[in-house]
Amino acid sequence: MTFGNADLVLIGLIFIWAGFVRTGLGFGGAALGLPLMLLVGGTPVYWLPVIGIHLLFFSSLTLFKSLNKVDWHYLRHSLLWIIPTTLVGVAGLISLPDKVIIVFIYSITIFYALTWITNRKITSHKPWIDKCLLMMGGYVAGTSLTGAPLIVAVYMRYVNKEYLRNTLFVLWFILVSIKMATFVIVGVNIDWLFSFWLIPVATIGHVLGIKAHQKIIENDQVFKKWVGWALLSISSFGLLKLFLG
Repeated sequence: MTFGNADLVLIGLIFIWAGFVRTGLGFGGAALGLPLMLLVGGTPVYWLPVIGIHLLFFSSLTLFKSLNKVDWHYLRHSLLWIIPTTLVGVAGLISLPDKVIIVFIYSITIFYALTWITNRKITSHKPWIDKCLLMMGGYVAGTSLTGAPLIVAVYMRYVNKEYLRNTLFVLWFILVSIKMATFVIVGVNIDWLFSFWLIPVATIGHVLGIKAHQKIIENDQVFKKWVGWALLSISSFGLLKLFLG
């Protein structure tokens, strides 16, 4: 796919932002970056492999010295519920029309934005609701890699805070590996060169996110409220552009 100079600058800024969020929060790089990428151009099937390559690369770097701080027991338990629906979501991404997937992505982003703006947390206090959230998160992750907030809502109940970010990174690594393997098997055209060129750009956000992680956690509500308003505006505009364009 060909982009103009202005588009390339915007894409660079978006990937800095996605990298910043990924390490700053420990999740949400795709959820907060993909709606912006779709506004610049391209389809979900074009951008998701690019995001996937970055997730594999940066999660590997983050986990290189931190595998001893992963809750392997809960990770194995949760994967029993997440992986089956992830596979269903990947199948939907590949088979459904682009417009349907884009509407789904913007709609789920608007839902997340509203929960952040109103400070309404996605929570669960019953095991069966936990399982439903994990399955829904797996499906959304399979379709668009934006299922993190649903899964995190459950993980926060069962995983110790100091283990949470690393456990989530291992989970993303597993889910993205499944997704990328599927893309390769079915012959999705992956822009490997452009993906690798964007890694140094995303590294800027990655490093900034690591440095800002503690500050973001301490000001979680304020950060999410501002981001929520931005996502609501961007996704609403994206939907209008899709239906009126």
